[in-house]
Amino acid sequence: MGVFFSGPGQTYSNSIFVDEYIKDFGWSRSQVSGLYSIATLFAGFTMILVGRFIDRFGQRTMMVIVGSALAAACFFNSAVTSMWMFAVGIFLIRLLGQGSMSLIPNTLVAQWFIEKRGRAVSFISLGSFASAMLFPIINTWLIQTWDWQLAWRFWGIMLLVVFVPLAFFGVKNRPEDIGLVPDGISEPKTRDSETKKGKDYLDPEVSWQLNEAVKTRAFWMILICVGIPSMINTGITFHIISIFGSNELEPEVAAMVLSLMAVVGIPMSFISGFITEKIKTNYMLLMVFVIEIILLLLLLIMSNFVIAITVGVLWGIGNGFGRIATNVIWPDYFGRRYIGSINGVGVTMGVAGSAFGPLPFGFGFDFFHSYTPVLLISLIFPLIGVVCSLLATKPEKEMTSVNG
Repeated sequence: MGVFFSGPGQTYSNSIFVDEYIKDFGWSRSQVSGLYSIATLFAGFTMILVGRFIDRFGQRTMMVIVGSALAAACFFNSAVTSMWMFAVGIFLIRLLGQGSMSLIPNTLVAQWFIEKRGRAVSFISLGSFASAMLFPIINTWLIQTWDWQLAWRFWGIMLLVVFVPLAFFGVKNRPEDIGLVPDGISEPKTRDSETKKGKDYLDPEVSWQLNEAVKTRAFWMILICVGIPSMINTGITFHIISIFGSNELEPEVAAMVLSLMAVVGIPMSFISGFITEKIKTNYMLLMVFVIEIILLLLLLIMSNFVIAITVGVLWGIGNGFGRIATNVIWPDYFGRRYIGSINGVGVTMGVAGSAFGPLPFGFGFDFFHSYTPVLLISLIFPLIGVVCSLLATKPEKEMTSVNG
């Protein structure tokens, strides 16, 4: 549910509002893209602090605080009347929605699972793909039936009524806190034995602190592998209605492709969750970039409904692999004790990457009146990702250093 309610801050939701802002306020596509990118970039850098807060206060407290704040941000966005309000509103929903509401649930799952982490992450990805599938459709319906202001208020109310109570009553930070162990590998018979086994449990993972992780090659290669898909996918998603329109495809087709991507991504996330337990995670990242190259080539020649459907299917496959790989690789490589601060840097890179996605697409279309030049240049980045994924091998920690 946490991952699902990251939706108000995700580009697949925000993209439905873009043309409404342009129509109501007379802003250019470059202005909207630029403000979106700047606000997202600032949100990305702030995510480093969120990761540290997770390590300090725990996932339960952070979920309640962030969920409430995201609801307030939705209400603020419903009252936008100027560019500065738009920029502030986007900053808030990107920080609280796209960043925090993605980071907190994934670090929570990393605490509860080690051996079965891949499949556990694949299960919570249901929330992610359900969000990507439903938000564009619901937003489009709300906007067409009422207006974009009501669409924002709807999600603010849903967060307060549904998610925040669930987070408050339903979350425990670590299995050890209630006498259990990761993966549920022991079954204590009494409460006393539960508490004892939970406290005495020996974590099999080697935990790296952030200052240790940053000294490894894998850390930086993974960061690049996180940033590139975020940048490319956000650029495409943010302008998807315009991209499809330039190929004489209706907005409904664009919304359908976003939903199709989510539908296809669900079974792929389940499959990839089990695959990560069998093969090296960086090979999963390699597959993501190969698919990304094919996707960009298809967008260059997209001229009919069949190609659009193919784009949606491939996009779903790539996202299915990518979501699992990027959420599993951090705790697999660096342990779970400091996963908040380490994965927080990863989310920062993802958010920062998404900040740079919409801007070149917006400028490129305003200048060339076509998306072709931007799509051609974009092909360079997944090629870089192929190299980085191959170099992102698991680091070995010196045994003489202190474990966490």
